[in-house]
Amino acid sequence: MIAQRYARGMYIRRTSRRSRTGVTLLSLAALLVPACSSGGSTSSASPAAAQAALAALPSATPPALASYYGQKLRWRGCGAPGFECATMKAPLDYAHPDAGDVRLAVTRKKATGPGERLGSLLVNPGGPGGSAAGYLQQYAGIGYPAEVRARYDMVAVDPRGVARSEPVECLDGREMDAYTQIDGTPDDQRETDGLVGAYKKFAEGCGAHSARLLRHVSTIETARDMDILRAVLGDRRLTYVGASYGTFLGATYAGLFPERVGRLVLDGAMDPSLPARQLNLDQTAGFEAAFRSFAKDCARRSDCPLGTRPGDVGGNLKAFFSRLDARPLPTGDPAGRRLTESLATTGVIAAMYDESTWEQLREALTAALRDKDGAGLLVLSDSYYERDAEGGYSNLMFANAAVNCLDLPSAFDGPDAVRKALPAFRKASPVFGEGLAWAALNCTYWPVAPTGEPHRIEAKGAAPIVVVGTTRDPATPYRWARALSRQLSSARLLTYDGDGHTAYGRGSACVDSTINTYLLHGKPPASGKRCT
Repeated sequence: MIAQRYARGMYIRRTSRRSRTGVTLLSLAALLVPACSSGGSTSSASPAAAQAALAALPSATPPALASYYGQKLRWRGCGAPGFECATMKAPLDYAHPDAGDVRLAVTRKKATGPGERLGSLLVNPGGPGGSAAGYLQQYAGIGYPAEVRARYDMVAVDPRGVARSEPVECLDGREMDAYTQIDGTPDDQRETDGLVGAYKKFAEGCGAHSARLLRHVSTIETARDMDILRAVLGDRRLTYVGASYGTFLGATYAGLFPERVGRLVLDGAMDPSLPARQLNLDQTAGFEAAFRSFAKDCARRSDCPLGTRPGDVGGNLKAFFSRLDARPLPTGDPAGRRLTESLATTGVIAAMYDESTWEQLREALTAALRDKDGAGLLVLSDSYYERDAEGGYSNLMFANAAVNCLDLPSAFDGPDAVRKALPAFRKASPVFGEGLAWAALNCTYWPVAPTGEPHRIEAKGAAPIVVVGTTRDPATPYRWARALSRQLSSARLLTYDGDGHTAYGRGSACVDSTINTYLLHGKPPASGKRCT
């Protein structure tokens, strides 16, 4: 089935480009916002809750948190040359700081010079559930513009419950294989029961293996962890670049600590004021828009396996999915997995995040349609789920669900609600709508009740914040960037007129120079600036 998660835009972009030079596609960005509940919550927040603004915390550090803010990190060499790692402590429960700690993995690469050091630049690739430490070591610490790396210590912290920071665990590899193959577009009650059973088993596994953490992995808690890290690093204000879900995390930080905002870049922005169902519907339409760009590009190429007219591509792909629903294709997988409709759909959606992956998708679809070989689409699906060749999975999907299920009330309260919403989702995307609607059910049976609600983030008093939106972004639709820029009191909207997810580092000299100027000199763009 299609798992729901936000997109980790810069991570996919870099790994997908490297894949064309022979490096395995490491990870692909995330899908829908599966706002979760304990089973019976409403489908959206009340109007009053939706209109509320995130309140700033007191500027003075509470005495109960003084030991956390005053801790000293013990750095040690790790990974590639030049990188250091340390462990930072944060309270498991900010309401009860004496209830125990959570230990967070921090990574940095010090400024290389020349030029005056500007402090620390914290980066987050999104998810939720993406390893920021892994992202720093694999890309940002070596791939960010040299002039930025020269002036800033590049820093990342895996959020609580993610990767090296006491990871949430739910299912083993075999169980995850079964979970990802379950029919995500049920045709009858038996298949509906199977899908609900899979969601319940996933949730029960998380509750059984990660009970201590599951109530304390919210975005607000992670934002508060970031403020401890800022202080521990010796920075008066936070400088930060967040992609996709990382924009929600960065905006949340700004709302909680507006006076501590330094230079914030929120790339591939989210709208925190929307309830889950609307977020899901908007994102479904975003993937449809991205697919239409792919269809147009594919149809004009001689090797397009889905037809020579853009209008035919979607129908032919949908027909292919229907055939897989009845008869999955062989893949040559050592574990015996066949290409199901769910795995194929995930593989196609994964390729929508970056147009540089479209060639790989065409090749995979050609092999599946012409040669009845599903291996190529399985590779794309596995990269999305972060499944390795030995059948192991990272904890990305577990942390993703745990954070999303805590942050918002449920999009749906059961299968009947999904069925009622199917026409709207099919209208938003004839190809993907049905699967994405059912995917929004995945947290309905979560063992922990949500603690968050939709809200505006104004961050009154914050320094200028750069919000970046891409006009044909599949995972974080451009309207979300416009909405967030209108909420944040000091936002400057930077628009990238293009395809793919996020904008910084995608090859637009205009975008890159604008953001670099802001990071290096503190000069934000005029709001409304557009780049190609």
